[in-house]
Amino acid sequence: MNTTRPVEHHREQLVDLLRHRPSDSGLQTLINRVEQKHPADLSSSADLLHGVWELRWSSSRQPWLKPTAGLENLQVLNPVRGRGCNLLRLRGPLSALGGICVQAELQIADSTRVEVRFRQGGWIGPSLPNRQQLTLLRQVQQSTPAWLDITVLDQQLRICRGSAGTTFALLRRNDLNLSTFLGV
Repeated sequence: MNTTRPVEHHREQLVDLLRHRPSDSGLQTLINRVEQKHPADLSSSADLLHGVWELRWSSSRQPWLKPTAGLENLQVLNPVRGRGCNLLRLRGPLSALGGICVQAELQIADSTRVEVRFRQGGWIGPSLPNRQQLTLLRQVQQSTPAWLDITVLDQQLRICRGSAGTTFALLRRNDLNLSTFLGV
């Protein structure tokens, strides 16, 4: 008897809902099940954090932490270089105009936790022909680091819980290149 199929089914169901109906009311329950059955372990899978992730669901009430139809809410992570950013930008062809960005330093603290120190934020615009990017950024004053507990992590799906108690579900964006956002 194969007992892995029902466990994997919850994960597949969650990924499908996040892709097609991210506002589904049963998502929190399904997220909890997947977290129990597929716990993350950064000591063996931290390399999976690397890449561009799109926020598809959030328990937050803050509008900038909620997915919307007209905006991409991206998280770009390069933990090897200790860098990351959150980017909110228009979907489609207008995304080239740039977006609102908060850049951070990242450090893996233990087998589930990533410490985040926000350093600067503002507008990041289009790249110019000479490969320079237009930016208007200011320093961010952060007295203590924020953190994310990574609860599920694989090639497609990342679930994390933030220091403010918010749960986030993100899907990897293989169509976007990390170097576009972090210049790495």
